[in-house]
Amino acid sequence: MSLWGDFTLEQKVGQLFMCGFYGQQVDEQITRLIQDYHVGGVIYFRRNVESVEQLTRLSAELQGLAAKSSELPLMISVDQEGGMVARIDKDGITRVPGSMALGATGHPDYTYQCARILGAQLKRIGIDMNLAPVVDVNNNVLNPVIGVRSYGENAENVAVHGAAAIAGYQSSGIAATAKHFPGHGDTAVDSHLGMVTVPHEWERLEQVELRPFRRAIEAGVDAIMTAHVIFPAIEPEPIPATLSRNVLHELLREQMGFKGIIITDCLEMHAISKPYGVANAAVRAVKAGADLILVSHTLEEQIAAVDAVVEAVRHGDIEEHIIDLALERVVDWKQKRCGDQSSEQSSEQSSMPYSFSSVPENVLLDEIACKSITVVHNDGVLPLKPEQNVFVVWPEVVQRTEVDEPWSHSDSLGMVLGQYNKHVREHKITTQPSYEEAERITKSVMEGEQVIVCTYTSAGVLPKGQRYLIERLSVNHSLIVVALRNPYDLLEVPRPGAYVCTYENTPAVVRALSLLITGELNPSGSLPVRLS
Repeated sequence: MSLWGDFTLEQKVGQLFMCGFYGQQVDEQITRLIQDYHVGGVIYFRRNVESVEQLTRLSAELQGLAAKSSELPLMISVDQEGGMVARIDKDGITRVPGSMALGATGHPDYTYQCARILGAQLKRIGIDMNLAPVVDVNNNVLNPVIGVRSYGENAENVAVHGAAAIAGYQSSGIAATAKHFPGHGDTAVDSHLGMVTVPHEWERLEQVELRPFRRAIEAGVDAIMTAHVIFPAIEPEPIPATLSRNVLHELLREQMGFKGIIITDCLEMHAISKPYGVANAAVRAVKAGADLILVSHTLEEQIAAVDAVVEAVRHGDIEEHIIDLALERVVDWKQKRCGDQSSEQSSEQSSMPYSFSSVPENVLLDEIACKSITVVHNDGVLPLKPEQNVFVVWPEVVQRTEVDEPWSHSDSLGMVLGQYNKHVREHKITTQPSYEEAERITKSVMEGEQVIVCTYTSAGVLPKGQRYLIERLSVNHSLIVVALRNPYDLLEVPRPGAYVCTYENTPAVVRALSLLITGELNPSGSLPVRLS
């Protein structure tokens, strides 16, 4: 008899769902989902996190709750990609660099080290699965949702770094999740907000979009997350990959030979929820070949989705053996990742093609930051001359989105530069400054000051206020422009005296940037994307 041989239909279906909730402790929503609907997985968001200690207790309490009604442990996951996408932003969890910063270093060893460090920390607080790495190839300037979450636009480089991240996570006993299959990099619409189509022919998809996923499968990735994106070359009907049996079963499972867990992206995203409805989409995703259905937020939608799949089995719309096959993969994973990892970890690590540094984590982060910063061009304005008067414009990131988690440190570039040069003034702006504010800043710059404008773009287009500010300041000044996130910002502004890309605004990056500006750092980062 299998571990789940005596499960009722409701228990089997519940195990195929991963759900989020709103509390920082066990609340009515998650209690009901686990006890009454038998959900087998939980996803954490920033709303669930007060501290690492609190989250560790929460994980234990959730597992205790699950143990009362099931022999199977919960699968607890989080989106902790690194860089600007990090749900846990507390002491005790290392804020590792994001994917594009790692891609700019050209060293997959760094990617492995960061994933291994982060994986071990997540494991200690009771998290079993990281919904990372992103292995989308970002080759669309206007992509509003992937961008710096990708290792770059070269498919082979993305594949190499993705495999390194997978090795790092899984050597720490935590599941890696390659996403978003078959590829979300060449899109100009955020699937959180609407439907997306990638119109390329099969040959192009094979060469670019699918290449990192093939490498991820070769690397033994535990899970692959689907994209809410339409691929006409794979699925002739206008339906997204998440709901397509041609994509999930025929391509990923049969042709590419993936044996692990296929997990959907959240079905409450508008690309799915608006045209299909969450409950209907859950049924279609299971029929398409998904093993784990992600419904992240709303209790009513979560309950409706579980009930819809149960009823679809009872009425013959889903054959029960499809549920059994999916459950078998989930159970196998839980037995593999939720138990004692010591023997498996040592076995995996013995064959790692990557090196692991023994330097302290803060030293490693500083080293990676110094190796990632990229000087795209410099017309002689860098480095600054000693005692040169400097005026810095610094954008404060306060608005949180699904793919942008503001870093809560207080050190701006002006503050750090002030430690090296007493003649530094700084003006802080929002990421959406008004034209009036831009005019005030322009008038406040004194003659002879070297102006450094830092830009921040969380979507695919530089905000109009930031663009206008640069245009006004460039009339009378040779600017140093620093893209703190999106390297494509250069395409929207007049050519500055120097252009620098950092890919994120974490503390290690700000420290490295100050060293570059003052001449203490010789930059070695290479652009992972083309600015053309």
